[in-house]
Amino acid sequence: MSQTSRLTELFGIELPLLLAPMAGPGTPELAIAVSEAGGLGSLPSAMLGADAIERDIGIIRQRTSRPINVNFFCHKPPVRDAAHEARWKALMVPYYVELGLDPEAPVVAAERRPFDDAACALVERFKPEVVSFHFGLPEASLLARVKAAGARVISSATTAAEARWLEANGCDAIIAQGYEAGGHRGIFLDADPIAALATQAGTMALVPQIVDAVKVPVIATGGISDPRGIAAAFALGASAVQVGSAYLHCPEAKVHAGHRDALRQAADNATAVTNVYSGRPARGIVNRMMREVGPLCPDAPAFPNAATASGPLRARAEAAGSVDFTPLWAGQAAGLGRAMPAGELTRELIRQAREVMRGLG
Repeated sequence: MSQTSRLTELFGIELPLLLAPMAGPGTPELAIAVSEAGGLGSLPSAMLGADAIERDIGIIRQRTSRPINVNFFCHKPPVRDAAHEARWKALMVPYYVELGLDPEAPVVAAERRPFDDAACALVERFKPEVVSFHFGLPEASLLARVKAAGARVISSATTAAEARWLEANGCDAIIAQGYEAGGHRGIFLDADPIAALATQAGTMALVPQIVDAVKVPVIATGGISDPRGIAAAFALGASAVQVGSAYLHCPEAKVHAGHRDALRQAADNATAVTNVYSGRPARGIVNRMMREVGPLCPDAPAFPNAATASGPLRARAEAAGSVDFTPLWAGQAAGLGRAMPAGELTRELIRQAREVMRGLG
């Protein structure tokens, strides 16, 4: 069995490419297009309630019979710290005033739902072929139910130690998330994710070490936005790649116009890792809030509470056409993406990657 067929047979897909589950930009239409093209489409569910998850999986199941991945966060909700959150809100007050918002008005708390019984019941009902997790794995009884429903389980590792832990705790394949990756870092073994950033490895260094550390297939992600990156990942021993930022250029992605403009113009030094939008480290294109408050700020409350105070700022600015307060999640190679339909992009990435590999002999 070839390196890539090991993964495609495990998931029942044709192409060794997974759509990264991007909360916000990820849509049923994007997942459907990737699955129909032969890859593995993914539905991000961490920001959705049970009704919305049910609706979106239902849409996908109506329009494709191909395998899909449903993604969940499995963080532990933090204990609320009113004093800490008040200090953070105080930093936001000048922006509230600038945008004509009342700093004293009630604010809806930010929500990022960890995997729970209600989400697990939906997995049991809809039986997605793959279920992926970020920030580790859910507690053992929930994980057992996911596996009993017939799903393959994958999760992100940012270190070889995390990869070994995921394998030991039941993962069928592991996503090796290099430091270049856009969005939230999947760090879960370190108690202080911010402190852990200093030792995080890039994709080129991380993938072969995880391949050597575990027996299950490895999926490379982080800075992979074109055929050359995919070919490099396969050369490093990956059985598949997970691509996110390249799909943000596609019409099926739900992306603010300002975010699309930033993606088109993104250079190699356009992104930074920040905690100002959620409280956890995540990579995005540098914008006003990241420059003026971060990119890393010790006053940011624990995940996901940092997003509460900035939520009204984002909504007001976006309504005026600005992305000054919008998390512009993107990896370091986001500028290599091409604007085309997601299905076409999926097929072209793998076709051209294979051409690159043949050219290397």
